Amino acid sequence: MRRAVLVTFACAVAGLIAVAVPWLPSAAPILDAQAPAAPAAAPAPVTAPTIAFDAVPDFLKYSADMNLGEVLGIAVSSNGRRIVVLNHPGSGTTGPIYGNASTQLFEFDGTTGKFVREIGKGVYGFGYAHSIRFDRLDNLWVVDKGTHSVMRFNAAGYVTLNLGRRPEGPDEPEWYKGNGLGREPKPAPMHQDGYFRAPTDVAFDSDDNIYVTDGYINSRVAKFDKSGNWIKSWGTRGSGGTHGNENPGQLNTPHNLGIDRENRVYVADRNNRRIQVFDRDGNFQRFILVNVRYDKRRQPVLGNVNPNAPDETQPWTICITNGPTQYLYTSDSEPGRIYKLTLDGTIVGVLGESGHNVGQFNWLHAIACPSENTLWAADMNNWRVQRLTLKPGAGSPTAATRP
Repeated sequence: MRRAVLVTFACAVAGLIAVAVPWLPSAAPILDAQAPAAPAAAPAPVTAPTIAFDAVPDFLKYSADMNLGEVLGIAVSSNGRRIVVLNHPGSGTTGPIYGNASTQLFEFDGTTGKFVREIGKGVYGFGYAHSIRFDRLDNLWVVDKGTHSVMRFNAAGYVTLNLGRRPEGPDEPEWYKGNGLGREPKPAPMHQDGYFRAPTDVAFDSDDNIYVTDGYINSRVAKFDKSGNWIKSWGTRGSGGTHGNENPGQLNTPHNLGIDRENRVYVADRNNRRIQVFDRDGNFQRFILVNVRYDKRRQPVLGNVNPNAPDETQPWTICITNGPTQYLYTSDSEPGRIYKLTLDGTIVGVLGESGHNVGQFNWLHAIACPSENTLWAADMNNWRVQRLTLKPGAGSPTAATRP
């Protein structure tokens, strides 16, 4: 059966403690004082087995004048015939270097890996796309952080729905208006229904309702019905506590999103170092922490060694398989591993590490998981897509090989 692949290139146990009260004149009553709750206790780090795998970095076939830039997204259609890559090619020879628009959608054949076409040339909502997903009907959805838009494309490549609104050309970008993302050191303005500020990802429940993580500025999850009509949102910007297990519903860069068959909503709350699970009405269910032991002295690919590295690492991605038993895959930037979890949050295996070699990752930004043991990795800063074939039970260290 002929298959097509589309790749997108290019974005703490609470306890009460007594507080000493200074001496007061005898005429003044002495009031009991209560300190803020102590940080929740740190969950103990866990050990998980290494999953052996093969990695193919060049399955996708394209010409030398189509070198990929930062690859932020990868999506595989339900029948495996289409692979779409979200690519950020840049415009190094035409400029501007700062503030340039950078988005391409490339479709590939899922069987042969051959390039098929570019989707969405010149689409108004493309500025700096952050993620792509197929829905159950194999419409392709593109979430654009730069234009604050979420778009749906049909199989022919036409835009059939737009959510949010791109700022008009003469308007000053909202990047400069709070949340530490620009020139003004003040909180972001209150979010508005139907509008996004730097959205990051999209997912769908069993009734085709649409969920958007929104995002770098608004710090919430937005929900629409299948026709794009506003329903509600939940979440506020805030801290997850010392170990990521406090303050449910507070978000700091909700970066990726997934929904299982029971309509549980999984949010990769990246900068709070946790995944938060909600029901589809936004009621908090539980935290999931990525706290597998790792070498905290290992040099990161980008940046300095953190002298106070936490046990919990930042989940960047979410992909939930669709087999008889569903699994959740997530990844972090350092130590750069992919983690396989059951839906209750149990980590059953890890694979890979940060680096530049085949089978290593440099800010893995998206995962597609068409089956339990086949993954596609958008290897952002290595400017490539890797196809991973997992070999559970092989009992050997991770093996990365070329075909």
